[in-house]
Amino acid sequence: MTIDPATMTAPATVAPTATPTEDRLPRRFSDFTTLGEALDYAASGVRGLNFHDARGTLVRSYPFAQLRADAHDAALRLIAAGVAPGDRVALVAETSAEFGALFFGAVLAGAWPVPLPLPTSFGGRESYIDQLRVQLASCDPTLLIYPAELAQLAGAAAEASGVTGVDWAAFATRPAPAASLPAASADDVCYLQYSSGSTRFPHGVAVTHRALLSNLAAHAHGMQIAETDRCISWLPWYHDMGLVGCFLSPLANQVSTDYLKTEDFARRPLSWLDLISRNKGTSLSYSPTFGYDICARRISSQTKASDRFDLSRWRVAGNGADMIRPDVMQAFVDAFADAGFQATAFLPSYGLAEATLAVSLMPVGEGIRVELVEETELSGMHHGEDRPQRYRAIVNCGKAVRDMEIQIREEDGTPLPDGAIGKVWCRGPSVMVGYFRDQASTDACLVDGWLDTGDMGYMSDGYIFIVGRAKDMIIINGRNHWPQDIEWAVEQLPGFKAGDIAAFAITAPGGEETPAVLVQCRSSDEAERVRLRDEIRDRVRSVTGMNCVVELIPPRTLPRTSSGKLSRAKARNLYLAGEIKPYDLAA
Repeated sequence: MTIDPATMTAPATVAPTATPTEDRLPRRFSDFTTLGEALDYAASGVRGLNFHDARGTLVRSYPFAQLRADAHDAALRLIAAGVAPGDRVALVAETSAEFGALFFGAVLAGAWPVPLPLPTSFGGRESYIDQLRVQLASCDPTLLIYPAELAQLAGAAAEASGVTGVDWAAFATRPAPAASLPAASADDVCYLQYSSGSTRFPHGVAVTHRALLSNLAAHAHGMQIAETDRCISWLPWYHDMGLVGCFLSPLANQVSTDYLKTEDFARRPLSWLDLISRNKGTSLSYSPTFGYDICARRISSQTKASDRFDLSRWRVAGNGADMIRPDVMQAFVDAFADAGFQATAFLPSYGLAEATLAVSLMPVGEGIRVELVEETELSGMHHGEDRPQRYRAIVNCGKAVRDMEIQIREEDGTPLPDGAIGKVWCRGPSVMVGYFRDQASTDACLVDGWLDTGDMGYMSDGYIFIVGRAKDMIIINGRNHWPQDIEWAVEQLPGFKAGDIAAFAITAPGGEETPAVLVQCRSSDEAERVRLRDEIRDRVRSVTGMNCVVELIPPRTLPRTSSGKLSRAKARNLYLAGEIKPYDLAA
């Protein structure tokens, strides 16, 4: 028989099938001694992780059972490479099955995985290599493993640091000879987490198995995880909210999860909402404020959201990682209410890497609640007769999670009563044991088991309200000012948005402290720039009573942390060093 090649067709490719939402495996809320035990239990069920492309199409289904098998092989390869218990294994944290297997492989080998960031659009090649180099010097790893497409950048950082670097495709081809895996205990360090702002002076947070699982159990109880729940996430795995909240928590609480890569979300943010809409169960999904903001901006005012989305089953819409903006949350509700989104789904929270992740969660169903606080109370000053009262809406960030305590204290450590603004301290089993190889910094923030978070806030009837970072406070003539108040004042002007403005204090030529405001400006007309500068100066003066230095700078100039938040401290340093170059305007 003769076969005509023209009639031949390529074999059909079988599309992957997502791991199921529900399972017969009895749910356990992270009640394990170690993360390895949590993996073993999750692997005995049918749930798992699911990776999608920029359009939300499923490209890989990864059951927890397959993750466990791959992690076991990775552990054997690491041991064969000479990795010993307590060694650090640095991993560039791409949202992928490969990273997941290597992370758990390091855990099973008794080593400490150290998630490191991917490149961002800010800073360029040299900035990224330098960030990796500094963090590698801090954690002193045995290996750096990275995606093949980052071989040039990550390889340069490894070489500069004297660390062995290998891409994970090459690592996966290495032999995995049989070996005994070390037994872990609850008080062993599980992994090392760098905070999102770690650049020049990185602080590696050492997280034990006990601390991690305590926090993961608190997530499950606080969000009341149910059989129909499915997690959807675009958050990066090198940040604590993405790593702990949307990777480790779904595994330890046996929740199937759908992922978009962070860079794909940035290009097509509405794909996040498409994934939520397609979920036939109930959805758990978290985002910083800017994620909700970008989605609300992308939906056309001429388009009905209900024509594309069904958000009626979005049960928990978490907010965290930055200051929660009630105006942005309201804009999101306005944009997507006709698609079924319920404002009561919002779940504000507060946390930090030094507490593993969550310190407080809003009770499910209570949504966004705010209190109006007069700005003189926020700054610790008394209201003067000669100026109008001005208020800021402060978002309620919920109640302490299970087994966590929160106190508000004076600078001298004296506890404060309800309603009084002071430093936020917390204590509980998920607080870190310390910073890696940095006893001085550990001693500066850990006192008798209590963690000084560095944030300012107040308590009211068991709820915590966060007003800002203590180190961001601008002190002018003995008066305290929050940079957010200056930035928000500028944002009210037409043409500016959240993320365009950075406010901080500088020393003027006469030696006095003065506020400076950097504003990203899109206009190329010099006369228009001069008008905008003067308008911004007048706006800040009218809101704060202060004269300030206003500098207009090119778009996409302000630095971000690896999680996308504005870094005021880095903006200030770059400005003072002359690396941020303002437009030259007439006086």
